[in-house]
Amino acid sequence: MMKHLLLLVLVSIAFASSANQTALDRVHNSDHHQTSFSFAVMGDNRGGDAILEAIIHSINQDPKIAFSFNNGDIVTVGHEKMFARYLNIVKPAKAPLLSIIGNHGAYMNSSESNYHHYFGASDFAFAYGNSYFIVFDTAAKVVTHSQIKWIEKQLKIGQHYAHRFVFTHVPLYDPRKGDYAKGHSLKHRKQAATLNDLFDHYHVTMIFASHIHFYYRGKWHQTPFIITGGAGAPLKHYKGHGFYHYVKVVVTGKDVQYDVIKIDAKDPSWLDRHIQSAKDVLDID
Repeated sequence: MMKHLLLLVLVSIAFASSANQTALDRVHNSDHHQTSFSFAVMGDNRGGDAILEAIIHSINQDPKIAFSFNNGDIVTVGHEKMFARYLNIVKPAKAPLLSIIGNHGAYMNSSESNYHHYFGASDFAFAYGNSYFIVFDTAAKVVTHSQIKWIEKQLKIGQHYAHRFVFTHVPLYDPRKGDYAKGHSLKHRKQAATLNDLFDHYHVTMIFASHIHFYYRGKWHQTPFIITGGAGAPLKHYKGHGFYHYVKVVVTGKDVQYDVIKIDAKDPSWLDRHIQSAKDVLDID
């Protein structure tokens, strides 16, 4: 119990008064001891405000969803006005929303400083019910040695829970290129293999990635994965996997169900996306 209290204190210090800390406070203040609950996962909404709004509306209609994750590329570039606009778009969300950094969040000044200003730490973990949630930053498409040590530490803590859910923007591998192949994925296959070994060893229940703008579910060795990148960015049409969506995860004791919720929305044109991006930076409605 003391270890878990210390973890919550450390998370609070890392987040200060950020948007993610506010969301985590709401998560921890809810009925977080239950072993049956639902959460939602989406990713890659950049440039597709209307699709993101439709997803938020859909999640709002489901009172069983306790909280949600947006798994990165929440903005087209890491301009502070874009982050502020994103927060305004997702303000109607009823359930707490945790927003994860993607590679586009570091674009513009090759820095994650604006993300950290609005959302706090980009590596964090927390417990809810019978599950442990681990989020780590792959905005640079690499992981550091210290990150790997931190991830393993969190996975060890996660052994005290029935489920271990892991979230990061960039996938270990690109399934379109073949098994365990480099593509729109981590830069170094050795790092991907190191992470994959850790996830296998500590029996990760599911790893959620985004970055590739489609839906795909598979396994990296013993570790199940879902790539969910259909929250508004231009879709990648690969064998019928390119459609707007989010994933609803239903935890019922030791069982977990993954439901793909498709969003019927018009695909914004290339011009509309770039006009919207310019308006975001210039703060024009």
